[in-house]
Amino acid sequence: MADQDQTKRPFRLRSQRWFDDPTDPGMTSLYIERQLNFGMTRGELQSGRPIIGIAQTGSDIAPCNRHHIALAERVKAGIRDAGGVPLEFPVHPIQETLKRPTAALDRNLQYLSLVEVLHGYPIDGVVLTTGCDKTTPAQLMGAATVNIPAIALSGGPMLDGWWQGRLAGSGTIVWEARKKLAAGEIDNDTFIEMVAASATSVGHCSTMGTALSMNSLAEAVGMSITGCAAIPGPYRQRAQMAYETGRRIVAMVEENLRPSDVMTKKAFENAVAVASAIGASSNCPVHMVAIARHMGVDHTVEDWQRVGADIPLIVDCQPAGRFLGEAFYRAGGVPAVMKQLLDAGLLHGDAMTVTGKTLAENLANVPAPDPEVIRPLARPMKERAGFVVLSGNLFDNAVMKISVIDKAFRDRFLSDPPDVFEGKVAVFEGPEDYHARIEDPALGIDDKTVLVIRNCGPVGYPGAAEVVNMQPPASLLKQGVMALPTMGDGRQSGTSGSPSILNVSPEAAVGGGLALLKDGDPIRIDLTTRRVDVLIPAEELAARRAAWKKPDLLDKTPWEQIYRSMVGSLGTGGCLEPATLFLNILETRGESRHNH
Repeated sequence: MADQDQTKRPFRLRSQRWFDDPTDPGMTSLYIERQLNFGMTRGELQSGRPIIGIAQTGSDIAPCNRHHIALAERVKAGIRDAGGVPLEFPVHPIQETLKRPTAALDRNLQYLSLVEVLHGYPIDGVVLTTGCDKTTPAQLMGAATVNIPAIALSGGPMLDGWWQGRLAGSGTIVWEARKKLAAGEIDNDTFIEMVAASATSVGHCSTMGTALSMNSLAEAVGMSITGCAAIPGPYRQRAQMAYETGRRIVAMVEENLRPSDVMTKKAFENAVAVASAIGASSNCPVHMVAIARHMGVDHTVEDWQRVGADIPLIVDCQPAGRFLGEAFYRAGGVPAVMKQLLDAGLLHGDAMTVTGKTLAENLANVPAPDPEVIRPLARPMKERAGFVVLSGNLFDNAVMKISVIDKAFRDRFLSDPPDVFEGKVAVFEGPEDYHARIEDPALGIDDKTVLVIRNCGPVGYPGAAEVVNMQPPASLLKQGVMALPTMGDGRQSGTSGSPSILNVSPEAAVGGGLALLKDGDPIRIDLTTRRVDVLIPAEELAARRAAWKKPDLLDKTPWEQIYRSMVGSLGTGGCLEPATLFLNILETRGESRHNH
């Protein structure tokens, strides 16, 4: 089969195999002729200039990324000025707030879409347009698999929102509004207006939700130009960054600087440290582990405990703090955070980045931040702010975001003894069951109850929905109990300030321990030993396991069936497991055969 591998002929650029192969004029003519029908010229395609793809994630049904349609014009200008030829193409859309049953279902679908385009078309390098939560990991996963020169351009957060004179952060205000609605303080119309106050302009969530978190980590891992992540979507600097990104990808092709040169073990460790310092979303460990697996880098959820647990929180941004994306950008953004961590010896300064320089070189002249928004390490918001990685007799691993544990929650649930909570569970079979029964007095929910939701993981939902952040019943809200400990095999919005136990793996739908819980079971959560255990005899737990039957799950689309048959746990990135075997595919598997 070696004669079918189109990589064997020596060409300076990959695209020349399509557009300028003098040994095969028949195929060259076929590849070229249809590209001319919208006005391209043979001179462009056969000039020896690199063909640069622009992976377009913006569309009318993906409003968080929609301004990439306009930003792509600035990217193209940068590419042309640097001597490249741009080709813009769409990838499968993902919009966090619109897609049912959950946008997470389509992260792996967008990944597959991008891999097929990058592998099967004449692209020498690619600009990844990222923004809304799942688009960032999907694009980085795809670039990792194909391993051609790639650079990420994020779309930036929306402008700050305001409600009755206070900052209204995307998503974060939803949880406040829900409590007010449940307590009867506002009506439905006011609820909608309150939530909509946070959606002010083009861009993704303005809070340190999954979007801003993951784009910050894309910069931290070295895949964006320094300073890219936090620029608000409408700012002129965002379009200027698009232009510079277009220029830079052409140089990366000339240098053959690829994801494998950038996304190394050290780079992922840098990302973990930054995640703790900024109060990043609880979805980040899932996505970063997935990216690493497709890159072939040994990076697991345990690295988030090892590297990040003791890093302090220094960014004062909702939901862990007060401010929003605009203030974070003006205070110095990701470079200001990384400079402090680097100076304290908490980052690998020799990690390579898409700029062609090391992290330390990129940060050499970063000025001091605004200390009100980005605190000095000596005066952090929290001393230890990373993720606690938990295990126990119910699951192999789960994560808990420490940076959002406020004083009220700690005093009520984690103070006697310190960092330990013992109570009972109330178990819900998904969000529909939760909404139907949360107000049922027969459940006996009090301030010693842990709310547990199950069958919400990658297989069970499908896709792993953001449904774990459950609020207490109205009876407790009226008593001033604004939060209860919650736990589930699904995920939680990065905009939520609830300190939940999340991403429980393995999930209930495949036989994980949450499937065995019953209402009223006693439970112990110990953050010191990093354990969660149901306090029932081992014999009883074994009997329940023997009696457990796999649920009958209805696949509503072909993709749901394919996804469920291949997806792994959140603890290992929620990847399509067969896809993780396809590493650096152009070098290890070669180009595809000709199409005629």
